[in-house]
Amino acid sequence: MKIVFMGTPDFAVPSLEELVKEFDVKAVITQPDRPKGRGKSLAMSPVKEVALKHNIEVYQPEKIRKDQETIDKIKAIEPDFIVVVAFGQILPKEVLDIPRYGCINLHGSLLPRFRGAAPINYSVMAGDKVSGNTTMLMDVGLDTGDMLLKNTVEITENMTAGELYEILKETGAPLLIETLKKLANNELTPEKQDDDLSCYAHMLNRDMANIDWNKSAQEVHNFIRGLNPFPIAYSYHEDKMMKILESEVLNEKSTKTPGTILKVDKEGMRISTKNGILLAKKIQFPNKKAMKVSEYIKGNSIEENIVLHK
Repeated sequence: MKIVFMGTPDFAVPSLEELVKEFDVKAVITQPDRPKGRGKSLAMSPVKEVALKHNIEVYQPEKIRKDQETIDKIKAIEPDFIVVVAFGQILPKEVLDIPRYGCINLHGSLLPRFRGAAPINYSVMAGDKVSGNTTMLMDVGLDTGDMLLKNTVEITENMTAGELYEILKETGAPLLIETLKKLANNELTPEKQDDDLSCYAHMLNRDMANIDWNKSAQEVHNFIRGLNPFPIAYSYHEDKMMKILESEVLNEKSTKTPGTILKVDKEGMRISTKNGILLAKKIQFPNKKAMKVSEYIKGNSIEENIVLHK
């Protein structure tokens, strides 16, 4: 079967690698090269790197819905499937109508829960105990198409969004292959999504990462691990931004103002919340490396009874 693949970040790489093994990938569509690093030199996407390694034709439209030349090239291929994994652009109906069997998307959540750009992060922030991947037939909506196959992954108490991302990245690829084979053999019945059960995972930004200590210790803990490795949750220690990368919920209580640093020792930094105590275990101050609190306090002091704030 002839495949056109659309994807951009490393999340899409295992899927492309598996597709190359199983099918005839005729072209790859990915985002344009972007400035990266301190030198701001142009860097190609992880998907483009893989495509070039396999000598696959690459197209990089700024906006595919406005790039008729790229759309015409896809039409000329006459693909059986267009496969989309974290491409980063919305496809117009003209593109959705091209492939013989349809456009198939791999999405990193158990749809209809967490449609949108950052489902993995929001699933962890919400305190979900399980997540997974969903394959679906794409339509003109945002992650609203009929569902095809799912797999599930347990989210453990201290798992970060980055760790869940790595698991879903790898487990999504075989799910995608199974989906294509079964669809082509007419062995799948698409299932409508229940819009009443849907919720939306908005794009992440640094402004949203400010910790609200008037939430429970469990909620703050979920927030911290859901924003690791990006954009990383933070609070202000007097006038300095303090990022918190790792935490733990303690079975302890406090009557102090939420955000108060109660105690700092080799275990970490105990911080009061609206309900319970959070142990911050790994932190980062401006222009410093991220490090365990136990390491940081060997050469620095963190004053107790200071209230962290927004």
